[in-house]
Amino acid sequence: MREATVLHKPVGPVSLILTICQNPKPRPVSIPKPRTFRLCSSSSSQRSIKFKVSVSKKRLSQSQTEKPDSENLVLQEKKSGEDIDLGWVPAFPHVLIASMANFLFGYHIGVMNGPIVSIARELGFEGNSIIKGLVVSIFIAGAFIGSITSGSLVDRLGCRRTFQIATIPLILGAIIGAQAHSLDQILWGRFLVGLGIGVNTVLVPIYISEVAPTKYRGSLGTLCIIGTCLGIIASLLLGIPTEDDPHWWRIMLYVASVPGFILTLGMQFTVDSPRWLCKAGRLDDAKAVMRSLWGELEVDKAIEEFQLVIKNDGGDLDSGWLELLVEPHSRVAFIGGALFVLQQFAGINGVLYFSTLTFQDVGITSGAFASLYVGITNFAGALCASYLIDKEGRRKLLVGSYLGMAVSMFLIVCAISFPINEDFSHNLSILGTLMYIFTFSIGAGPVTGLIIPELSSSRTRGKIMGFSFSVHWVCNFLVGLFFLDFVEKFGVGPVYTGFGSVSLLSALFAYYFIMETKGRTLEEIEMSLNPNSQAGDK
Repeated sequence: MREATVLHKPVGPVSLILTICQNPKPRPVSIPKPRTFRLCSSSSSQRSIKFKVSVSKKRLSQSQTEKPDSENLVLQEKKSGEDIDLGWVPAFPHVLIASMANFLFGYHIGVMNGPIVSIARELGFEGNSIIKGLVVSIFIAGAFIGSITSGSLVDRLGCRRTFQIATIPLILGAIIGAQAHSLDQILWGRFLVGLGIGVNTVLVPIYISEVAPTKYRGSLGTLCIIGTCLGIIASLLLGIPTEDDPHWWRIMLYVASVPGFILTLGMQFTVDSPRWLCKAGRLDDAKAVMRSLWGELEVDKAIEEFQLVIKNDGGDLDSGWLELLVEPHSRVAFIGGALFVLQQFAGINGVLYFSTLTFQDVGITSGAFASLYVGITNFAGALCASYLIDKEGRRKLLVGSYLGMAVSMFLIVCAISFPINEDFSHNLSILGTLMYIFTFSIGAGPVTGLIIPELSSSRTRGKIMGFSFSVHWVCNFLVGLFFLDFVEKFGVGPVYTGFGSVSLLSALFAYYFIMETKGRTLEEIEMSLNPNSQAGDK
């Protein structure tokens, strides 16, 4: 499972808007002493420059005769060492609507957690664990197919239209599942939901990475995992009445269609990716989007970079899957696939599954409440990630996250293998489990989905993401299929030792194979990775 609402940003003094206008007859103004200001352009890079201004009659007259910039300059006054930073605000509504797809993803992950018993009893497969597993896992089969097809769809149609198309099976699947009166109907409903989820989990990171200003791309990108966490929590809270009402699961599935309608309608008011608009030849539309989201000062520079990248590599409208076998695309595809293999075999789904039993050992017998503790921990980690990712960088968070997961796994193994007393061992297992989930949601969860589109070229971004998420779903299925069997044969200790070892391997992989992308535009990253790029040779 790819996991980690409010964007966490430091809050400081209110910014001042100063509009500089020409005045053919300037009037002298007397200012008693110099003051210190912080100048911050409204561009995506938001590079801050500190300077002192000594204002006199002569210098004020000179400044008024100079030609002003076409865009208002935003001056942020220094106060107590903190400044309000609102450069993320224009892109936030668009990213928030796109993240509704991840809310749906999380909701459908948790929606079967409690109701599967009631569904099995009502539809006639109670006691058949294989059929129960099929009802849950056919969702993954649909997601795999959705991921494979998403690359071509987003290349041709852009993210906005693909979002709206992919939401159709999500809505239909939820309604068919809610009205199901046979096993075939619930299976079809779950498959259609998985199909839509597979497309959307690819689209959201691509859309955010291409729409968000460079400085805030990481923080806005964590809305993916935050949305997933909130979706899981919502489904678990809504599932509490299931224990008393055997038909409540139908209400839960009907509710699942509501965010789908919101997503479809909301995407009508969002912008297309300016990068996709450039490749589609809609240059004026691309400039308008960049002007509204990134600021006037960034338009010319961004257009120049876009056109240079397209000239060197071509657009994605005519790209093919075989290009993933050619450098530098093959290297990024390898990194994307490897990151998801390592993420899944580091044991996140196994730990989430086994956490319910771990909580039962300390007296928390309700599976819903146990999962709720896990969901809240995951959400807290995602909030921390949103604050840290653009400050500390992707690579550092990824390495630190996997090291924390390894320590957590070995802590649980020690609690199981060398028990001092029963209560202490159980509490240590709980601590290790929550530490594991928290450290996962700080780095391994959000960074994995974000770093792949950042490293991908504009030409192959959709297909590399589709391939990477297909690997994710296959590994997800394998871990879910064999986890309990391995626990029965080898015990929890050896299995968790394996998870901890994979986490250490993942930290080494991130340290040696992942380049830092913080503060760099997608085009700068692409040109640095492409040996044929003109800019890369400079």
